[in-house]
Amino acid sequence: MAAPSPKEEILEPELPICDPHHHLWDFPNSRYLLPELLADVQSGHNVQSTVFVECTSFYRATGPEELRVIGETEFVNGAAAMAASGRYGKVLACEGIVSRADLTLGETVGPVLDAHIRAGNGRFRGIRHAAGWDASPDVRNSHTNPPQDLYAQPAFRLGLKELAKRNLTFEAWQYHPQLPEVIALARAVPEAKIVLNHVGGPLGIGPYTGRRDEVFQSWSGNIKELASCPNVWVKLGGLGMTLCGFGFSKREVQPGSAELADAWRPYLETCITAFGPSRGMLESNFPVDGASCSYAALWNAFKRVTKGASAEDKELLYRKSARTFYRLDA
Repeated sequence: MAAPSPKEEILEPELPICDPHHHLWDFPNSRYLLPELLADVQSGHNVQSTVFVECTSFYRATGPEELRVIGETEFVNGAAAMAASGRYGKVLACEGIVSRADLTLGETVGPVLDAHIRAGNGRFRGIRHAAGWDASPDVRNSHTNPPQDLYAQPAFRLGLKELAKRNLTFEAWQYHPQLPEVIALARAVPEAKIVLNHVGGPLGIGPYTGRRDEVFQSWSGNIKELASCPNVWVKLGGLGMTLCGFGFSKREVQPGSAELADAWRPYLETCITAFGPSRGMLESNFPVDGASCSYAALWNAFKRVTKGASAEDKELLYRKSARTFYRLDA
């Protein structure tokens, strides 16, 4: 259970938000379903809509192995329909759905993508195939159990082309030493519309403990190079994950938004400067980032970081860029 979070006044409570990254799951030791999500998004900030991102929830128990992942889209589409009924308020939870497919299937991944499209009932928007890998046993690799250099595999890139043919998006999730792999991928498949998850995954645990300045220098250089790829966007968040090494999850009381803003500002501002507000979207990554802070404090921290931004830039960072990337107004 997460440590308690200090209560604080909601900053800029009228600012419209589209939260483009959260999960829903029901695991033996953790439950985060529609009621828990709604409790968070209705905790004070003006969250109007959300995008679900895959997390191995409710795969089919039977059928062809490559199609079992369709169960997640079926499940989330049901939750989205519940929210869209208006019975639980005005929030369009899971207005967009990002699921999983094995892109190493190459050209044969097409039928899997088409099945997701049918199951999503107009809400399915793309795929995340996580590649987080590190040689250290102290850094847990992604839930997809990826091999090293996944994004460089020819079959994977053929699968990404199938995604692009269908005007679907791709979520890149890996750790900061792997950012050059995302740069190479974006350049190899320029027609693919890619969003970098969680500011690129700067690690602060295991062999990266106590090396924050060194990691930041390497990370920021790659972020600036990646931003030169016009087909890549960035999600601004994920810094509450324990793998970032800030240690907030170990406290008896979670930090307030002012402390969070101070810790996260260099990463957020570097990305916003590199990509521009039109290719950046602030995200909650809940419930994962809930290890470090409350949902309300997280968005307050973002609002502290963007305090000096123009109204136009705030509209992009908090709502419009996400809705544009995921074609939520199409």
